[in-house]
Amino acid sequence: MQPAATRTVNLTVRPLTSDTWDDFETVMGANGGARGCWCMHWRLSIEEWMEGKGDGNKAAMRNLAARETPPGVVAYLDDEPIAWCGFGDRSEFPRMQRSSLLKPIDDEPVISVTCLFVKKGHRGEGLSSELIVAVCDYLAETAEAPTVEAYPVEPAAGRRAGADNAMTGIASAFRAAGFTEIARPRRDRPVMRYSLR
Repeated sequence: MQPAATRTVNLTVRPLTSDTWDDFETVMGANGGARGCWCMHWRLSIEEWMEGKGDGNKAAMRNLAARETPPGVVAYLDDEPIAWCGFGDRSEFPRMQRSSLLKPIDDEPVISVTCLFVKKGHRGEGLSSELIVAVCDYLAETAEAPTVEAYPVEPAAGRRAGADNAMTGIASAFRAAGFTEIARPRRDRPVMRYSLR
């Protein structure tokens, strides 16, 4: 099944490894995305995340990049690294498991998409759906789980999501990439899925 979005740019993805680490740093910038996160928000308790804020979280993500299963992909526009998508088996995100808002809705094995981050200078270009399509294409070739699950925000009409809330993506971008809403634990937080097979 192909996502609904059609490619209008040459966006490709590569797994985060030691070979692509410098590109990941380029995308995340000096702040590690936002507030020293380095995409460790869902992987740690709030206490661990705060303690590691900055260099500690960066080192933790670098360790994840060295393992066999990558923690996400770096996206490239032509050859320029411009975005990041963090994902993994739902069990890899203990903070999400404990969340009353984002806890699992069933026992289906899923790959959780937990972060979409576009580098400054490329935001507002409509790349989110393209990124999601490229990630799903990558996961269709590499993931064992048959389903991708996402936890985007859906801002009220005429409003924008704040940076802290938007890290999981915007619902309209996932819809454009072929995702379907399967639950809505809160008015502005749908849970969406895409079948890889």
